[in-house]
Amino acid sequence: MGSSSYSDAVYTARLADHAAKGTSMFTHDADIKAGRSENKVHEKLDPARANTGGKLVRESVDSPTHPLSRAVAVLFDVTGSMHAVPNRFKDKLNTLMALLVKKGYIEHPHVMFGAIGDATCDKVPLQVGQFEGGNEMDEALSLIVLEGGGGGQQTESYELAMYFMSRHAEMDCFNKRSQKGYLFISGDELPYPAVKASEVKRIIGETIQSDIPTEKILEELRDKFEVFWIVPEEGSYINDPHVMEPLRKMFGQNLLILKDAKDVCELIAATIGVAEGYDIHEVATALKDIGADADSVSRASTALTAYAASAAVTKGASVTGKLAVAGADKVERL
Repeated sequence: MGSSSYSDAVYTARLADHAAKGTSMFTHDADIKAGRSENKVHEKLDPARANTGGKLVRESVDSPTHPLSRAVAVLFDVTGSMHAVPNRFKDKLNTLMALLVKKGYIEHPHVMFGAIGDATCDKVPLQVGQFEGGNEMDEALSLIVLEGGGGGQQTESYELAMYFMSRHAEMDCFNKRSQKGYLFISGDELPYPAVKASEVKRIIGETIQSDIPTEKILEELRDKFEVFWIVPEEGSYINDPHVMEPLRKMFGQNLLILKDAKDVCELIAATIGVAEGYDIHEVATALKDIGADADSVSRASTALTAYAASAAVTKGASVTGKLAVAGADKVERL
């Protein structure tokens, strides 16, 4: 997947059309709430749905348009208060694409969107789109069900999403060039202690011999992805050490505490820029150049402080020139 190019104009027009009509960009969710559709995962985001080749994978594949593709996956927790985060993200997707593409942080990004719920009680516990290089990613975002459920036990089924991304993502950046993809999980609770074989069978349609400890699947996932966990401060458990300390232990400097969830797009863009070797201050300047709000940039930079200072980040590149302003006609390949 991912052979087309991204157009900011197309995305902006889609947002404007929904605003003019007073409709939600999250069309499948709106149809469910209005009783026009059954309350279930959209077929295009169904983790049990095989691709046209009959394989149960999400593919980021090189093409003439994207000869050096790089996979970026963003999975949102859509339980409880967290279900508002994708709605905040949608207004700034073009900011993310402008920064990645125009400055070449990732020249050929393939972006996937998905959503995480609670497999013990939710009707739609896992939703996974395809890796896309063009405006097909907009559609995937619009098909997410914002269920707003969850079980209330300080745990959600993040480990099931980790399992899917570890076992069912095929990426040319990794297979051909030994480049890891980027995976961002936005959540404010803990994963369950293990990937349950019964849930894998029921939700993904795959048989595994036994449950898999979450630590093991996370270790496996890190072989293919740089994994970041984003916790917005307005989440339910930001001040609860029973949640935050285990997350810090699991993710270290890759645990990003964000003051305001509306800045999640700026944070993802800045994180990738820093991870690719760009200086955090120059990344902040680049964000402002494409029209990002100064306060949003400041909050995103603060969330990145520990990661940027980590010895794990190799710096060396620098940002030069001016980025295209968000809202320009196209985000073209350079």
